[in-house]
Amino acid sequence: MDFNIAGFISIVLFYILILAVGIWAGRKKEAGNNSEDEVMLAGRSIGLFVGIFTMTATWVGGGYINGTAEAIYSHGLVWCQAPFGYALSLVFGGLFFANQMRAQGYVTMLDPLQDSFGSRMGGLLFLPALCGEVFWAAGILAALGATLSVIINMEQSTSVILSACIAVLYTLFGGLYSVAYTDVIQLFCIFIGLWMCIPFAMMNPIVGSLKDVEHDWIGHVDGKDIPSYIDYGLLLIFGGIPWQVYFQRVLSSKTASRAQVLSYVAAIGCFGMAIPPVMIGAIAKATPWNETGYSGPWPLTESETAMILPMVLQYLTPDFVSFFGLGAVSAAVMSSADSSVLSASSMFARNVYKLIFRQRASEMEIIWVMRVGILVVGVMATVMALTIPSIYGLWSMCSDLVYVILFPQLLMVVHFPHHCNTYGSLVAYIVALVVRLSGGEPIMGFPAWIHFPGWDEENQKQLFPFRTLAMLLSLLTLYSVTRLSKWLFEEGRLAPGYDLFKCVVNIPEDAQRVGEPLEGELSMMTTGAMGQMYGAATMVGPDERNGRFNPALDLDDDGDATELEMLRKGSRGGGGRGNVPGGVVPAPSGPRGDTGF
Repeated sequence: MDFNIAGFISIVLFYILILAVGIWAGRKKEAGNNSEDEVMLAGRSIGLFVGIFTMTATWVGGGYINGTAEAIYSHGLVWCQAPFGYALSLVFGGLFFANQMRAQGYVTMLDPLQDSFGSRMGGLLFLPALCGEVFWAAGILAALGATLSVIINMEQSTSVILSACIAVLYTLFGGLYSVAYTDVIQLFCIFIGLWMCIPFAMMNPIVGSLKDVEHDWIGHVDGKDIPSYIDYGLLLIFGGIPWQVYFQRVLSSKTASRAQVLSYVAAIGCFGMAIPPVMIGAIAKATPWNETGYSGPWPLTESETAMILPMVLQYLTPDFVSFFGLGAVSAAVMSSADSSVLSASSMFARNVYKLIFRQRASEMEIIWVMRVGILVVGVMATVMALTIPSIYGLWSMCSDLVYVILFPQLLMVVHFPHHCNTYGSLVAYIVALVVRLSGGEPIMGFPAWIHFPGWDEENQKQLFPFRTLAMLLSLLTLYSVTRLSKWLFEEGRLAPGYDLFKCVVNIPEDAQRVGEPLEGELSMMTTGAMGQMYGAATMVGPDERNGRFNPALDLDDDGDATELEMLRKGSRGGGGRGNVPGGVVPAPSGPRGDTGF
């Protein structure tokens, strides 16, 4: 097939539009304001309309629409769990995390983890979050390159590099402003482009009836597969919560209550956006591909089924329609890649560079580190997309690690902060990692060390829900080791000097226990005398740390802790832990260095 010049021109025009919107949106940033809130969270001023679109784009990306169509074609509707799972993850995220996280005024998802476990343990927890974001971006860039090679016969490396450069460029200019406003354009393109292709594909004379039994696009679940089916479902629902791409939207909302509303509405949007790729997958199932212009192997091999959506666009629709569909696929990829790049660089700049290495770094220094991080993450994702054959396998493994490691720890620090500490966090991290790796990863050719009950010898795969087992063991370990460490030190079984992480009894002198603010402390904070403060743990009493506000701190009585957030604004640095009974506040001299893990 010759190079398709018309298709190439349409893609270039689309990329120019996205770049222009991204640069325009970046100019909405308040002039001269280079604070973390302004660049990483768009000044916490994302409106309702833009917020709904950018929250929906959290999961509706290139992997989402391509993967949905592939799942329908390969296994049937019942195995297409992503639309249901990710929609429910937004619902549960809104119910149990959005209000609490936004009300505390955090900047990234890792902030509460570092408040409770210390900056260095937070840095360790950064690793699965980073890998998940980078491999996700790499996977969808690789999918885009394959899509363009199918439809316009464009060299895959060229399309990957061009797409990555555009996404990195406008993200570099405007931070979350650019990402959020381009998400609006991209979701419109996805919706219109895919729906435009469906009637043309359905009316193609080659396509059979979707009602025919032989074209079974519904599928079924065998009894032996039910445990693993449940395992994957729980992975999508709860493993879909602890991602910075989601919390970046939550934390950019104007109020805590709006963050919840955006999550619920985005869940509906996430589910609705799955309808077009589901129909495309069903159409592909009813198509005898050997009777189309397709000249590859028939029946389709695994590599071909992964490209089923662009194949429908290419072989079952007219050229001008397929270009609109191609724009939809490109838009979906861009909406995912830019979010992942910004999320990973934001966490690195704040939670690794600032809170571990440069606690007194200025706002401008952090912003420049974030910008360098955007470039580095973009380059990493691009190189991986071009060189690693099993990007999906890598992302799948990292996604599992997010579920088994990050979810139980985030759940505990948000809702049960007094029942977890650094010792529990570290041991739970190791237990979750070992149990998950012991189950193997067939996509990567990684052998299983342990054959859990129900092991499928023929297909060499686990049928037991070992991912959920790893998550539950991690949760139990976190709680148990925390209780054990408290008992050992508080009962005098171990001397205080053995409290190496300084989080039970060997607490540094500059960490104070508080119930209510000390006399005169609130006025000192109001006048700025506190200087640089201590992350989201500052002025947090026991009620608020458990998701309930202290009315004394909410002068508006509006449930959004506006005053508390204003008091923190300017700096949320620090590396302290909030697991001392009663909560922790810093000494007025500024943030203390982290002495824990």
